[in-house]
Amino acid sequence: MSSISRHYQPAPAPPPPDDQYWEALLAQADEEAELVEDVSEEDWDYLERIDPPDNSPFHHTGVSTDWQTAEHAYTHDLTVQLVIVGYNRGGLLVEWNSLRGFVPTSQLVSFSMDTGESLLRCIGTKLNLRVIEINKDQNRLILSERAAQVQSGTRAKVLENLKPGITIQGIITNICDFGAFVDLGGIEGLIHISELSWGRVEHPAEVLNSGQTVTVYVMSLDKDAGRVALSIKRLLPDPWATVEQRYQVGQQVYGLITSVVDFGAFACLEEGLEGLIHISELAEGHFLHPRNVVREGDQVTVRILNIDSRARRIGLSLRAVNGQN
Repeated sequence: MSSISRHYQPAPAPPPPDDQYWEALLAQADEEAELVEDVSEEDWDYLERIDPPDNSPFHHTGVSTDWQTAEHAYTHDLTVQLVIVGYNRGGLLVEWNSLRGFVPTSQLVSFSMDTGESLLRCIGTKLNLRVIEINKDQNRLILSERAAQVQSGTRAKVLENLKPGITIQGIITNICDFGAFVDLGGIEGLIHISELSWGRVEHPAEVLNSGQTVTVYVMSLDKDAGRVALSIKRLLPDPWATVEQRYQVGQQVYGLITSVVDFGAFACLEEGLEGLIHISELAEGHFLHPRNVVREGDQVTVRILNIDSRARRIGLSLRAVNGQN
């Protein structure tokens, strides 16, 4: 069961995610759904059958009715039992009358996607599923075994209670390159990698584990599509909000070199707070590249040259610490 707090009021109101943010949601499913492995002649016949030309009588009769059936199941949060007919690296393909549905790996409970042998054995078996996304125009039908584990109507109740600006507890169900999915008690939300921490996160697995219970902030909600954008970092203080109160120009501080680029190096002063040591502030004399002076992982003492909290920028100097001007 999820618990919702309506009293939390974070300081900065987060901006709504743009279209590119939502492109990350099910991005793996979109990419991998086109990469069907080991397709037989029968499979190709099947794929052609589910996507007939516009002038085909079948296109205007059975397919149209099947889409209506799928939309009815989605609207009423119904569970359906479908046969697995194929797979790829992104998930499983299932057959629903004349339609092809896709079950992403993040939505599977019964099967492991680790080995080809286990996937071959699952073909022909049935799964209890719920529709989590449907778009007839794009021939897109996404289903979930995980969503079918909860009682019918739960998804609608959770959506009804969800509102942007509240906090809610959930369980991490899947971690991928672009973020982490969270079960909110009947519907899943996405924490994009950019919303995990104010600091630098190379991969969500660095900070989260599958099965972990987390408290998240609801950034935005699309009830029609069933999409929920979540954040963890919005529940934590933004280090840039008070940076000018805690640091002063001319102050010497310790930093950790996090990235070295052609024009200089970035140093982390604290989680979520990085400053730039411009190449002109690294050292005296001529050197081929900033890596000739510092490398990732180096601990350095730097002097603060300027602070711009609005632009979220701090200028640092390494050579000024050595008494050089």
